[in-house]
Amino acid sequence: MAEKMRALLKKKPGPGLEMDLVDIPHPGPNEILVKVRATSICGTDVHIYKWDAWAQSRIKPPLIIGHEFCGEVVEVGKEVKSIKVGDFISAESHIPDYTCPVCRKGQPHICQNLKILGVDTNGSFAEYVVIPEICAWKSDPNLDPAIASIQEPLGNAVYAVLAEPISGKTVAVFGDGPAGNNAVAVAKAAGAGTIFQIGKHRSRLEIGRKMGADFSINVAEGQDPVKIILEKTEGVGVDVVLEMAGSQQALEQGFAVLRKGGRFTAFGIPSDKVSLDWANALIFKGAHVIGINGRLMWETWYQMAELLKSGKLDPSPIITHKIPLDNFEEGFRLLTSPERDVGKVVMFP
Repeated sequence: MAEKMRALLKKKPGPGLEMDLVDIPHPGPNEILVKVRATSICGTDVHIYKWDAWAQSRIKPPLIIGHEFCGEVVEVGKEVKSIKVGDFISAESHIPDYTCPVCRKGQPHICQNLKILGVDTNGSFAEYVVIPEICAWKSDPNLDPAIASIQEPLGNAVYAVLAEPISGKTVAVFGDGPAGNNAVAVAKAAGAGTIFQIGKHRSRLEIGRKMGADFSINVAEGQDPVKIILEKTEGVGVDVVLEMAGSQQALEQGFAVLRKGGRFTAFGIPSDKVSLDWANALIFKGAHVIGINGRLMWETWYQMAELLKSGKLDPSPIITHKIPLDNFEEGFRLLTSPERDVGKVVMFP
């Protein structure tokens, strides 16, 4: 094996990323070395690329970024037991310590000392990446690498949608980005009733329709989701709101269309503090609010694997661009353009 590899780094503070040759990492006793076959760009990567306030407060250059990927195991540490050379794996990007009180109470996905691959440790925008054995998920070797690489973000939607029963229920999905469109696909696969999707980009709402949305509501074109959804539900509202956008407007509209006693699942991250009519939106409505962070380790992954295997869940429409890793600038340009004529961008080292 060569001693050097190509890797995409945040080498110093400031906007942008740089491709460079770096040493191929060596796995520790409980780690594995993976040859990356495909890696996709996440919104978190865009924050780091743009070097916004969050990135400045969190990222410590130099750092190889990227956390959505799949690949082949080429080396294992001496204490690794469940993974072997040749396995085709994807990664759970949340790295728990398994010793804190939160982990010991069965919630390692929100570990008190949680680290994130490609944020707190070197990530997958490279030819090789080292991850802990505990974060490796054996994928079906026949799974398309592009789809295998987006299982991590797809898992967010699986967790968000299936946090409570959804079969036969009316659903409103706020957001038309990859998270929102994945949520539409999972809700459809899980037997949801009528699915409303609310967004602001025509091309992304079109992807949502391919993935199962029954009604597309474009707020950028002046359509009022509250009026439309209440009319369609005879004034009752929907059983489930999946808030995947993280905007003040989406939060307000989401609670406005939620029926009394309904479930509000919060996944979208607001860019700033938000306000809410707490009494009317939540208390008097008897709403059940669930916060979603990452994926359940490992229940979500088993659910996702079965949905993919069954053919009921097909996330392929969300993958709109496949490019070489060397063309990373094109991927980030697409994801930062005002038009957002893009779903997921998958890169191949």
